[in-house]
Amino acid sequence: MKAWQLSEPRKFASIEIDEPSSPGPGEALIRTLRMGICGTDISCYLGKFPFFDFPRIPGHELGVEILKTGDGVENIKAGDLCSVEPYLNCGDCYACHKGQVNCCQNLKVFGVMMDGGLCEQSLIRADKLHPSKKLNSEQLALVETLAIGCHASDRGNPQEDEHLLLIGAGPIGLATLEFNRLSNAKITVMDMSEERLDFCQKYYGINSVIQFKGDGSEKEKMLQATNGNLYDLVTDATGNQHSMSGALNYVAHTGRLVYVGITTETISFTHPTLHRPEISIFASRNALPKDFPRIIKLIEDGTINTDPWITHHIKFDEVDRCFPEVSHPSSGAIKAIIQVSE
Repeated sequence: MKAWQLSEPRKFASIEIDEPSSPGPGEALIRTLRMGICGTDISCYLGKFPFFDFPRIPGHELGVEILKTGDGVENIKAGDLCSVEPYLNCGDCYACHKGQVNCCQNLKVFGVMMDGGLCEQSLIRADKLHPSKKLNSEQLALVETLAIGCHASDRGNPQEDEHLLLIGAGPIGLATLEFNRLSNAKITVMDMSEERLDFCQKYYGINSVIQFKGDGSEKEKMLQATNGNLYDLVTDATGNQHSMSGALNYVAHTGRLVYVGITTETISFTHPTLHRPEISIFASRNALPKDFPRIIKLIEDGTINTDPWITHHIKFDEVDRCFPEVSHPSSGAIKAIIQVSE
């Protein structure tokens, strides 16, 4: 069967692979229907993601159909449509025993540290599949991105009427915004792209937006928006070391900073910038199993509207040509979906 493999940075290869065997105990055979392209996929494509090795079949944001289940599987059945939780934790390490399976010390992420879903069929652990009777495959392919934002929001723990700054309005930033807004915090979004800021105003009703120009005017606008106190919670979703290094300058005294973006570069700041206001810094990695059914329910009941997210579609046989186009900022893509199979 056909699969797309990242053979080296910036190069997709169409390859033929063997069909999977029948699922063993606790496993399921899945057909990939839709795959979402996220910042991780783009970083992998560019050769910049620290946990990705070449060659690799990508694909971790997936809407799939269950074809067959192995012995002992009770949470799903053949014909179900599911979202994939791609974080394959070991269950035995220190983090797993604490319930923090997103930080498993032996973690393998489907489509990142192992071959993923940019192919017709795959085998995966059945406990990592989350079904819905109401959502379509495109909506289900968005659940993993939203889960990253859900966990990041939980890490920051926004409270009603707090001032909150979200830096970076790409897919991960927007996913975080989806959940931050449920807290009724006073939200400001900052990005370099005027189009992305317009998107936040149009679809999320964010009145306070700042276009980052690097001329120092941003800080003055922040002080005006927060009555001179800066932000109780700052979340940086850029993955840019310069933005992440500077984010502490926007945090109020006793405030919190969450890094949900990832970079391989050094983040630096002077210690007094952290120490004087007693800032708390949080990393946010992946998501937890409980986040997936929560998100599915929020989409099902209309609390989260996924319609504005999907801006581009790619046919399966056009991945090598179209992926570079939608991964470039000039494409205006919020979320591109690959139509793997029907």
